Amino acid sequence: MFDFEGFVEDCKGAASGDNAREEIRELMQRAVSSPAALLAAIGEPDKAGINRIHVSTELTILNLVWGPQMTLYPHNHEMWAVIGLYGGREDNTFWQRKDQTLEQHGTRVLEPAAVCSLGKEVIHSVHNPLQKLTGALHVYGGDFFDTPRSEWDPESLTEQPYSVPRAVAMFEASNHCWEEIKRAAAQ
Repeated sequence: MFDFEGFVEDCKGAASGDNAREEIRELMQRAVSSPAALLAAIGEPDKAGINRIHVSTELTILNLVWGPQMTLYPHNHEMWAVIGLYGGREDNTFWQRKDQTLEQHGTRVLEPAAVCSLGKEVIHSVHNPLQKLTGALHVYGGDFFDTPRSEWDPESLTEQPYSVPRAVAMFEASNHCWEEIKRAAAQ
């Protein structure tokens, strides 16, 4: 069985090193190499959410569960990130600043066992294209909840301060969709 507590402790130990992102990427690759073992260790998700595992000034570890068809608007982190998918699918769209707005710069699809490393300057949006939950571990090189950063309106692509409550509300709204899908499947 996968040692999830050991993974968390190893990430915390690597966070202060000179090669923190690379070391955590290696830890993440091992963690998601067997999505079933990781899922058994952390438990089957039953709803969308931003689940805090560890938060400090040096490191944040989250179990992010995306709701069906959920899309999170373009945003940055102002810190590096390592993402490892253990279930579902995560479609990332990458953006670049252009004048006072953004332009699309590329995409990357993550499926179970995939790992993606993001630099401090990356701007991306995330979409779960499936009719089921998508689960991913996210490790950030700082305090995800207390670091000022930006988000962009999904229609106008205008920049504004990132709002954790707005993001949480999007996860909560996606749970209504998930409940409807489960009800329809039960009929």
